[in-house]
Formats: sequence, structure tokens, C-alpha cells
Amino acid sequence: MTGGPLVAVVGRANVGKSTLVNRLLGRREAIEHPEPGVTRDRRAYEAEWDGVRFSIVDTGGWEPRAKGLTAKVVEQAARAVREAQMILFVVDAETGATNDDLAVARSLRKAEVPVVVVANKVDSAAREREIGGFQRLGLGEAVPISALHGRAAGDLLDIVVAHAKGLQGEPGGRAEVAVAIAGRPNVGKSSLFNRLVGDERSIVHDVPGTTRDTVDTIAEIGGTRYRFVDTAGMRRRARDA
Repeated sequence: MTGGPLVAVVGRANVGKSTLVNRLLGRREAIEHPEPGVTRDRRAYEAEWDGVRFSIVDTGGWEPRAKGLTAKVVEQAARAVREAQMILFVVDAETGATNDDLAVARSLRKAEVPVVVVANKVDSAAREREIGGFQRLGLGEAVPISALHGRAAGDLLDIVVAHAKGLQGEPGGRAEVAVAIAGRPNVGKSSLFNRLVGDERSIVHDVPGTTRDTVDTIAEIGGTRYRFVDTAGMRRRARDA
């Protein structure tokens, strides 16, 4: 993992988690796409606000009745929750609290770390007045934000940093050896990656192209820190006709 306290960003599919991650980072790192299910593996990014360093973990859509590959995506999100020192639970202010949101909230209420409900897509004062319904999630008042337009992003970062200042993160500053795992799709890169880091960080599935983004983690072997990077499959360029 990267340095500093770990902040997991979770929620059902297509509520704007990756857009929020990029907004909080102040740079575009996580893949954004209107199609649900683009983010699959969990991935940590280094962030800093007001002189405080922390790590943000982007996760795939949490679907309570998931099966097959989608169930593996949900397990990745659940692992992020177990590892985190703080959780940002992203919901969609346009749709209000859904049954899936309620199901995710039931799981998050068991967490022993702070959970902040983030009502995304609040693009107007009128929309902000409508977010009171998220209190039925049982996790306190929602923080209104527009990840796309940056509305109230600084306020959310202030909340994150207020929690982070009292948390003990992983020590940083040590040299790392970077190891990238590359190859064509479906040759077992993610399986090798998981074996090396000793954890199921990347989803393993027999569908080619399961890994859609690079996934990195730090492991210590024999006193040396290694940053292992699992990559999406590389395809040979088509030859010109």
C-alpha cells in the first residue's frame, strides 16, 4: 500500500466513485466511464491536503446480489473496507437512497472505523435540500458534493484530513524496487501478482481482460520493499493490410 492512513471509497455502481477519487486527488488517475462496472480491482493512490498525507482506495461497484465476476468485484470492495481507517460511502443524490444503498449501509454499519456518507451529483442548492433522505441509511448526515464540478470538494477533504490527523498510517520514505507484471491477456498475470504479494489484490477470472487498470501494492520480502504492479493484458497491434 501507499503511505498514510487508508481511506476507502465504496458504493454501488455508477454513483461517481472514480470521479470523486480523481477530484480528491486533484489529478486524473482512476478510470472514469459512464458504463457501470469499469472499475474492478481496488487500487490505492497517494493524496495530500493541508499538509496531511493519506491514501485513497478506489473500488468497483458494490452490488449486494452479485454473482460470478461481479461478486469478485464486491469482495475486492469488502477487503478495502476491512483494511481502511476511514470509509467514504458514495451515494447518488439524483436517485436518492436505493435498496442497494441500504444493503451496503447494513454492511458498513459493522465497520469499526468512521463512515462518511457522500451524496454525489449535488449540483445545485435545490438538490442539496433533498439529501436528507440519506439519513435512513443509519450512518449520519450526508456530505453534499459534486465530484464532476468540484462543488464542496474542499469541505470533504477537510473532513477526511480531520480524521486522518488522528490516525496512524504506514511509514513511508523507504526505497522501493518496482516490479511490473506484464503480458498478453489471460496468461495468469493476476494469479502471479496475488501469489507474490500474499493477498487477493487483483481479480482472477477466466474471462480475458478482467484486469482493466494497473493495480499496485507494496510487499516486503527479505527486508526489501517491492512495489508490484499488475497490468492489463497487452495485445499485439494489428498489422497494416
